[in-house]
Amino acid sequence: MKKHIRKHVRRARYIFYKETLVNYKEHFWTFIGSFAGIGLIGLLHDKAFSPTDHLFLVGSFGASAVLVFGIINSPLAQPRNLIGGHVLCAIVGVSVHKLFPHDIWLASALSVSLSIVLMQISKTLHPPGGATALIANIGSEKITSLGYWYVLNPILSGVLVLLLVALLFNNMTSHRSYPNNKKWYQVWRRYKKRQFQ
Repeated sequence: MKKHIRKHVRRARYIFYKETLVNYKEHFWTFIGSFAGIGLIGLLHDKAFSPTDHLFLVGSFGASAVLVFGIINSPLAQPRNLIGGHVLCAIVGVSVHKLFPHDIWLASALSVSLSIVLMQISKTLHPPGGATALIANIGSEKITSLGYWYVLNPILSGVLVLLLVALLFNNMTSHRSYPNNKKWYQVWRRYKKRQFQ
């Protein structure tokens, strides 16, 4: 009976605490990658937006950084989802804001809800995309006056910076591979092997 209970306790401990195990290498690369990605986006957008706008935009990308640097194997963190989710949500957010410019509560709710459904349909579900759609409606006048330029800069440019940094830092070691695609991993390993020979 004691062996049976111990077995269940070990199994429960494994299940409940598996995600809390400390892996210093993972934490190191997560920190380096997210710092470089968010820092580079902030540096590129530093002169274009006021401090308030800058905070809102980095907030959306901050959530993406958690996925592409912290949970790199998640389907929600893959490049298709990262780029497609943000760009699609930015288009939806701007379009809804143009339809309902004076009803912020309606535009905000509608843009986030439509974004979620369209991401599900297009298989580009990326949770931070909802924030991107919301920012298109609740951002300052400078943000809302960008119109569809909001899709290209700062959204697409910021997402591409995050993707490039994620590709670089998540593939620097042998224990991390991004995107979660075996073909990509094999091509990347061949490239690295040639580079160091």
